[in-house]
Amino acid sequence: MNYIGTPDARPLSGGPRTTDVVVIGAGQAGLSAAYHLRRSGFEPGRDFVVLDHAPAPGGAWQFRWPTLTYAKVHGMHALPGMELTGADPERPSSEVIGEYFTRYEETFDLRVRRPVDVRAVREGAGGRLTVETSAGDWSARAVISATGTWDRPFWPRHPGQETFRGRQLHTAQYPGPEEFAGQRVVVVGGGTSGVQHLLEIAPYAAETTWVTRREPAFREGPFDESDGRAAVALVDERVRRGLPPQSVVSVTGLPVTEAVRRGREDGVLNRLPMFDRITPDGVAWDDGRRIDADVILWATGFRASVAHLAPLRLREPGGGIRVENTRAVRDRRVHLVGYGPSASTIGANRAGRAAVREIRQLLAGRPALVG
Repeated sequence: MNYIGTPDARPLSGGPRTTDVVVIGAGQAGLSAAYHLRRSGFEPGRDFVVLDHAPAPGGAWQFRWPTLTYAKVHGMHALPGMELTGADPERPSSEVIGEYFTRYEETFDLRVRRPVDVRAVREGAGGRLTVETSAGDWSARAVISATGTWDRPFWPRHPGQETFRGRQLHTAQYPGPEEFAGQRVVVVGGGTSGVQHLLEIAPYAAETTWVTRREPAFREGPFDESDGRAAVALVDERVRRGLPPQSVVSVTGLPVTEAVRRGREDGVLNRLPMFDRITPDGVAWDDGRRIDADVILWATGFRASVAHLAPLRLREPGGGIRVENTRAVRDRRVHLVGYGPSASTIGANRAGRAAVREIRQLLAGRPALVG
Protein backbone atom coordinates (compact mmCIF):
# COMPACT_ATOMS: atom_id res chain seq x y z
CA MET A 1 0.00 0.00 0.00
CA ASN A 2 1.42 3.37 -0.95
CA TYR A 3 1.22 6.31 1.42
CA ILE A 4 0.40 9.70 -0.08
CA GLY A 5 1.33 12.56 2.24
CA THR A 6 1.50 16.33 2.29
CA PRO A 7 0.35 17.81 -1.08
CA ASP A 8 3.44 20.00 -1.45
CA ALA A 9 6.41 21.35 0.44
CA ARG A 10 5.64 25.05 0.14
CA PRO A 11 5.75 27.22 3.27
CA LEU A 12 2.45 27.79 5.03
CA SER A 13 1.83 31.54 5.50
CA GLY A 14 5.51 32.30 5.18
CA GLY A 15 6.50 29.74 7.81
CA PRO A 16 8.59 26.61 7.49
CA ARG A 17 8.26 24.46 4.40
CA THR A 18 6.11 21.43 5.12
CA THR A 19 6.71 17.78 4.40
CA ASP A 20 6.00 14.47 6.05
CA VAL A 21 9.54 13.22 6.68
CA VAL A 22 12.91 14.95 6.86
CA VAL A 23 15.92 12.67 6.42
CA ILE A 24 19.07 14.21 7.90
CA GLY A 25 22.21 12.86 6.26
CA ALA A 26 22.88 11.17 2.92
CA GLY A 27 25.38 8.50 3.81
CA GLN A 28 24.57 4.80 3.69
CA ALA A 29 21.85 5.03 6.34
CA GLY A 30 20.19 8.15 4.94
CA LEU A 31 20.13 6.91 1.36
CA SER A 32 18.73 3.56 2.49
CA ALA A 33 15.93 5.35 4.33
CA ALA A 34 15.24 7.58 1.33
CA TYR A 35 15.10 4.54 -0.97
CA HIS A 36 12.54 2.81 1.23
CA LEU A 37 10.48 6.00 1.57
CA ARG A 38 10.34 6.32 -2.21
CA ARG A 39 9.53 2.65 -2.64
CA SER A 40 6.66 3.05 -0.16
CA GLY A 41 5.08 5.78 -2.25
CA PHE A 42 6.54 8.91 -0.65
CA GLU A 43 7.42 11.50 -3.29
CA PRO A 44 10.87 13.11 -2.93
CA GLY A 45 10.70 16.87 -2.60
CA ARG A 46 7.06 16.69 -1.58
CA ASP A 47 6.46 13.94 1.00
CA PHE A 48 10.07 13.77 2.14
CA VAL A 49 13.32 15.67 1.79
CA VAL A 50 16.91 14.55 2.29
CA LEU A 51 19.27 17.15 3.73
CA ASP A 52 23.03 16.59 3.63
CA HIS A 53 25.73 18.92 4.90
CA ALA A 54 28.50 17.37 2.78
CA PRO A 55 29.49 19.16 -0.43
CA ALA A 56 29.03 16.08 -2.65
CA PRO A 57 27.59 12.55 -2.61
CA GLY A 58 29.57 9.92 -0.76
CA GLY A 59 28.75 10.43 2.91
CA ALA A 60 31.78 10.26 5.20
CA TRP A 61 33.62 8.17 2.61
CA GLN A 62 34.43 11.28 0.58
CA PHE A 63 36.64 12.52 3.42
CA ARG A 64 38.73 9.35 3.81
CA TRP A 65 42.45 9.40 3.14
CA PRO A 66 43.66 8.54 -0.41
CA THR A 67 45.52 5.38 0.61
CA LEU A 68 42.34 3.79 1.95
CA THR A 69 41.66 1.93 -1.27
CA TYR A 70 38.47 0.05 -1.98
CA ALA A 71 40.33 -3.23 -1.40
CA LYS A 72 41.00 -2.16 2.21
CA VAL A 73 37.38 -1.38 3.00
CA HIS A 74 36.00 -4.01 5.35
CA GLY A 75 32.42 -5.12 4.80
CA MET A 76 31.09 -2.43 2.49
CA HIS A 77 27.56 -3.60 1.73
CA ALA A 78 25.67 -2.40 -1.32
CA LEU A 79 22.79 0.02 -0.93
CA PRO A 80 19.31 -1.49 -1.41
CA GLY A 81 18.21 -1.83 -4.99
CA MET A 82 21.61 -1.32 -6.67
CA GLU A 83 24.75 -3.43 -6.45
CA LEU A 84 28.23 -1.96 -6.53
CA THR A 85 30.01 -3.96 -9.19
CA GLY A 86 33.20 -3.67 -11.22
CA ALA A 87 34.98 -1.37 -8.80
CA ASP A 88 38.76 -1.19 -9.15
CA PRO A 89 40.09 -2.42 -5.78
CA GLU A 90 43.15 -0.17 -6.08
CA ARG A 91 41.20 3.07 -6.44
CA PRO A 92 40.63 5.24 -3.35
CA SER A 93 37.44 4.25 -1.57
CA SER A 94 36.44 7.93 -1.50
CA GLU A 95 36.25 7.93 -5.30
CA VAL A 96 34.63 4.51 -5.72
CA ILE A 97 31.91 5.05 -3.14
CA GLY A 98 31.41 8.71 -4.05
CA GLU A 99 30.66 7.74 -7.65
CA TYR A 100 28.42 4.88 -6.51
CA PHE A 101 26.38 7.13 -4.22
CA THR A 102 26.08 9.69 -7.03
CA ARG A 103 24.65 7.05 -9.39
CA TYR A 104 22.34 5.85 -6.66
CA GLU A 105 20.91 9.29 -5.93
CA GLU A 106 20.36 9.90 -9.64
CA THR A 107 18.89 6.46 -10.41
CA PHE A 108 16.25 6.70 -7.69
CA ASP A 109 15.75 10.46 -8.06
CA LEU A 110 16.28 11.12 -4.36
CA ARG A 111 16.87 14.88 -4.86
CA VAL A 112 19.30 15.31 -2.00
CA ARG A 113 19.67 18.95 -0.97
CA ARG A 114 23.27 19.96 -0.20
CA PRO A 115 25.14 21.51 1.35
CA VAL A 116 22.58 22.06 4.11
CA ASP A 117 23.56 22.18 7.78
CA VAL A 118 20.88 21.02 10.20
CA ARG A 119 21.21 23.11 13.33
CA ALA A 120 18.40 21.82 15.53
CA VAL A 121 15.24 19.75 15.63
CA ARG A 122 12.60 21.23 17.93
CA GLU A 123 8.99 20.75 18.91
CA GLY A 124 6.85 22.56 16.36
CA ALA A 125 3.23 23.54 16.04
CA GLY A 126 0.39 21.06 15.80
CA GLY A 127 2.40 18.04 16.93
CA ARG A 128 4.95 18.50 14.15
CA LEU A 129 8.73 18.86 14.40
CA THR A 130 10.62 21.93 13.22
CA VAL A 131 13.96 21.24 11.54
CA GLU A 132 16.12 24.36 11.60
CA THR A 133 18.75 24.48 8.86
CA SER A 134 21.16 26.79 7.08
CA ALA A 135 18.72 26.77 4.14
CA GLY A 136 15.60 27.65 6.12
CA ASP A 137 13.25 25.64 8.32
CA TRP A 138 11.16 22.56 7.62
CA SER A 139 8.03 21.37 9.41
CA ALA A 140 7.79 17.57 9.46
CA ARG A 141 5.65 14.86 10.98
CA ALA A 142 8.69 12.62 11.46
CA VAL A 143 12.47 12.85 11.30
CA ILE A 144 15.03 10.22 10.35
CA SER A 145 18.41 11.19 11.78
CA ALA A 146 21.17 9.48 9.78
CA THR A 147 24.13 11.65 10.73
CA GLY A 148 26.68 8.98 11.61
CA THR A 149 29.82 9.77 13.59
CA TRP A 150 32.44 11.30 11.25
CA ASP A 151 31.68 14.85 12.40
CA ARG A 152 32.46 14.00 16.03
CA PRO A 153 36.03 12.71 16.31
CA PHE A 154 36.85 11.76 19.88
CA TRP A 155 39.96 13.41 21.33
CA PRO A 156 40.89 12.03 24.78
CA ARG A 157 42.38 14.47 27.24
CA HIS A 158 45.71 13.71 28.91
CA PRO A 159 47.91 15.66 31.33
CA GLY A 160 50.40 17.81 29.48
CA GLN A 161 48.62 17.58 26.14
CA GLU A 162 48.73 21.32 25.60
CA THR A 163 52.53 21.40 26.14
CA PHE A 164 53.42 19.08 23.24
CA ARG A 165 55.58 20.92 20.71
CA GLY A 166 54.96 18.49 17.87
CA ARG A 167 51.86 17.88 15.79
CA GLN A 168 48.66 16.26 17.02
CA LEU A 169 45.98 15.07 14.63
CA HIS A 170 43.03 12.69 14.55
CA THR A 171 42.11 9.94 12.11
CA ALA A 172 39.56 12.38 10.67
CA GLN A 173 42.51 14.52 9.54
CA TYR A 174 44.83 11.72 8.43
CA PRO A 175 46.44 12.73 5.11
CA GLY A 176 48.18 9.48 4.18
CA PRO A 177 51.57 8.04 5.17
CA GLU A 178 53.98 10.11 3.07
CA GLU A 179 53.51 13.17 5.26
CA PHE A 180 55.17 11.36 8.18
CA ALA A 181 58.42 10.57 6.37
CA GLY A 182 61.40 10.70 8.73
CA GLN A 183 59.28 11.50 11.78
CA ARG A 184 58.75 9.74 15.09
CA VAL A 185 55.04 8.92 15.31
CA VAL A 186 52.99 7.73 18.28
CA VAL A 187 49.68 6.17 17.20
CA VAL A 188 47.04 5.99 19.93
CA GLY A 189 44.11 3.60 19.57
CA GLY A 190 43.41 -0.12 19.35
CA GLY A 191 40.90 -0.19 16.50
CA THR A 192 41.09 -0.90 12.80
CA SER A 193 42.09 2.66 11.90
CA GLY A 194 45.02 2.65 14.30
CA VAL A 195 46.31 -0.62 12.85
CA GLN A 196 45.93 0.65 9.28
CA HIS A 197 47.75 3.87 10.11
CA LEU A 198 50.65 2.02 11.70
CA LEU A 199 51.06 -0.42 8.82
CA GLU A 200 51.04 2.45 6.32
CA ILE A 201 53.25 4.87 8.22
CA ALA A 202 55.95 2.43 9.38
CA PRO A 203 57.81 2.23 6.02
CA TYR A 204 58.07 6.04 5.90
CA ALA A 205 58.54 7.08 9.52
CA ALA A 206 61.80 7.15 11.45
CA GLU A 207 60.02 5.34 14.28
CA THR A 208 56.47 4.31 15.21
CA THR A 209 55.01 3.50 18.62
CA TRP A 210 51.60 1.95 19.21
CA VAL A 211 49.78 2.82 22.43
CA THR A 212 46.35 1.53 23.53
CA ARG A 213 44.27 1.62 26.70
CA ARG A 214 43.52 -2.11 26.53
CA GLU A 215 45.34 -5.06 25.07
CA PRO A 216 44.22 -5.29 21.41
CA ALA A 217 41.92 -8.21 20.67
CA PHE A 218 43.06 -9.92 17.47
CA ARG A 219 40.62 -12.31 15.84
CA GLU A 220 41.93 -15.37 14.07
CA GLY A 221 39.77 -17.36 11.67
CA PRO A 222 36.49 -16.58 9.93
CA PHE A 223 33.84 -14.23 11.23
CA ASP A 224 30.53 -15.89 10.43
CA GLU A 225 26.92 -14.75 10.58
CA SER A 226 26.39 -15.97 14.14
CA ASP A 227 29.44 -14.00 15.29
CA GLY A 228 28.03 -10.91 13.60
CA ARG A 229 24.65 -11.32 15.27
CA ALA A 230 26.29 -11.72 18.67
CA ALA A 231 28.37 -8.57 18.18
CA VAL A 232 25.37 -6.51 17.08
CA ALA A 233 23.39 -7.82 20.07
CA LEU A 234 26.02 -6.48 22.46
CA VAL A 235 25.81 -3.01 20.92
CA ASP A 236 22.02 -3.17 20.76
CA GLU A 237 21.79 -3.98 24.46
CA ARG A 238 23.64 -0.77 25.34
CA VAL A 239 21.36 1.32 23.14
CA ARG A 240 18.24 -0.25 24.63
CA ARG A 241 19.53 0.71 28.08
CA GLY A 242 20.08 4.32 27.02
CA LEU A 243 23.88 4.11 27.13
CA PRO A 244 26.15 5.71 24.51
CA PRO A 245 26.61 3.17 21.73
CA GLN A 246 29.81 1.33 21.02
CA SER A 247 30.74 0.64 17.43
CA VAL A 248 30.02 -2.86 16.15
CA VAL A 249 33.71 -3.15 15.24
CA SER A 250 34.74 -2.51 18.84
CA VAL A 251 33.22 -5.83 19.94
CA THR A 252 34.32 -7.97 17.01
CA GLY A 253 38.09 -7.77 17.45
CA LEU A 254 40.78 -7.03 14.86
CA PRO A 255 40.92 -9.48 11.95
CA VAL A 256 44.36 -11.00 11.41
CA THR A 257 45.08 -10.37 7.75
CA GLU A 258 48.39 -11.18 6.09
CA ALA A 259 49.44 -7.54 6.48
CA VAL A 260 48.60 -7.64 10.19
CA ARG A 261 50.52 -10.87 10.60
CA ARG A 262 53.60 -9.30 9.01
CA GLY A 263 53.20 -6.18 11.15
CA ARG A 264 53.19 -8.30 14.30
CA GLU A 265 56.23 -10.26 13.18
CA ASP A 266 58.13 -7.07 12.27
CA GLY A 267 57.35 -5.42 15.59
CA VAL A 268 55.23 -2.63 14.10
CA LEU A 269 52.19 -3.89 16.01
CA ASN A 270 53.94 -4.36 19.35
CA ARG A 271 51.65 -2.44 21.64
CA LEU A 272 52.51 -0.42 24.75
CA PRO A 273 50.04 0.45 27.54
CA MET A 274 48.59 3.95 27.65
CA PHE A 275 51.08 6.61 28.66
CA ASP A 276 50.44 8.64 31.80
CA ARG A 277 51.24 12.08 30.45
CA ILE A 278 52.34 14.03 27.41
CA THR A 279 55.55 16.03 27.56
CA PRO A 280 56.77 18.82 25.28
CA ASP A 281 58.90 16.28 23.44
CA GLY A 282 56.76 13.12 23.51
CA VAL A 283 54.99 10.83 25.96
CA ALA A 284 55.94 9.40 29.36
CA TRP A 285 54.90 6.72 31.83
CA ASP A 286 55.06 6.84 35.61
CA ASP A 287 57.55 3.94 35.62
CA GLY A 288 60.13 6.22 34.01
CA ARG A 289 59.73 5.17 30.38
CA ARG A 290 59.78 8.06 27.90
CA ILE A 291 59.43 8.15 24.13
CA ASP A 292 60.29 11.18 22.03
CA ALA A 293 57.83 12.00 19.25
CA ASP A 294 57.24 14.48 16.48
CA VAL A 295 53.61 13.46 15.93
CA ILE A 296 50.80 12.03 18.04
CA LEU A 297 48.10 10.50 15.86
CA TRP A 298 44.86 9.93 17.75
CA ALA A 299 43.06 6.93 16.21
CA THR A 300 40.57 7.07 19.04
CA GLY A 301 37.30 6.76 17.22
CA PHE A 302 34.18 8.85 16.91
CA ARG A 303 30.98 9.56 18.80
CA ALA A 304 27.43 9.71 17.50
CA SER A 305 26.62 13.07 15.91
CA VAL A 306 23.24 13.83 17.48
CA ALA A 307 23.64 17.37 18.91
CA HIS A 308 20.91 18.62 16.58
CA LEU A 309 18.41 16.50 18.53
CA ALA A 310 19.30 18.11 21.89
CA PRO A 311 16.22 20.39 22.06
CA LEU A 312 13.98 17.29 22.13
CA ARG A 313 15.65 16.02 25.35
CA LEU A 314 15.99 12.45 24.14
CA ARG A 315 19.05 11.50 26.19
CA GLU A 316 18.75 9.10 29.10
CA PRO A 317 20.60 9.45 32.44
CA GLY A 318 23.22 7.02 31.05
CA GLY A 319 24.16 9.58 28.40
CA GLY A 320 22.77 7.87 25.30
CA ILE A 321 19.49 7.95 23.42
CA ARG A 322 17.38 4.92 24.21
CA VAL A 323 16.28 3.32 20.95
CA GLU A 324 13.87 0.47 20.24
CA ASN A 325 14.43 -0.84 16.71
CA THR A 326 15.22 2.59 15.25
CA ARG A 327 12.64 4.61 17.20
CA ALA A 328 13.69 7.02 19.94
CA VAL A 329 11.80 5.80 23.02
CA ARG A 330 11.18 9.33 24.25
CA ASP A 331 9.71 10.51 20.92
CA ARG A 332 8.31 8.05 18.39
CA ARG A 333 8.45 10.71 15.65
CA VAL A 334 12.26 10.49 15.70
CA HIS A 335 14.18 7.57 14.24
CA LEU A 336 17.93 7.05 14.37
CA VAL A 337 19.51 4.96 11.63
CA GLY A 338 23.20 4.22 11.43
CA TYR A 339 23.21 4.59 15.23
CA GLY A 340 24.55 1.91 17.55
CA PRO A 341 23.71 -1.57 16.23
CA SER A 342 22.85 -0.21 12.78
CA ALA A 343 26.21 1.56 12.33
CA SER A 344 27.52 -1.09 9.91
CA THR A 345 26.67 -0.72 6.24
CA ILE A 346 24.37 -3.76 6.18
CA GLY A 347 22.86 -2.66 9.49
CA ALA A 348 22.16 0.80 8.06
CA ASN A 349 20.28 -0.76 5.14
CA ARG A 350 18.07 -2.78 7.47
CA ALA A 351 17.54 0.16 9.78
CA GLY A 352 16.41 2.37 6.90
CA ARG A 353 13.74 -0.14 5.97
CA ALA A 354 12.65 -0.60 9.59
CA ALA A 355 12.39 3.15 10.19
CA VAL A 356 10.19 3.67 7.15
CA ARG A 357 7.92 0.80 8.17
CA GLU A 358 7.36 2.38 11.58
CA ILE A 359 6.92 5.89 10.18
CA ARG A 360 4.19 4.61 7.88
CA GLN A 361 2.47 3.22 10.98
CA LEU A 362 2.85 6.58 12.73
CA LEU A 363 1.51 8.66 9.85
CA ALA A 364 -1.40 6.29 9.41
CA GLY A 365 -2.27 6.75 13.08
CA ARG A 366 -1.56 3.16 14.08
CA PRO A 367 0.36 2.10 17.22
CA ALA A 368 4.11 1.70 16.99
CA LEU A 369 5.41 -1.77 16.26
CA VAL A 370 6.76 -3.63 19.28
CA GLY A 371 10.05 -5.58 19.32
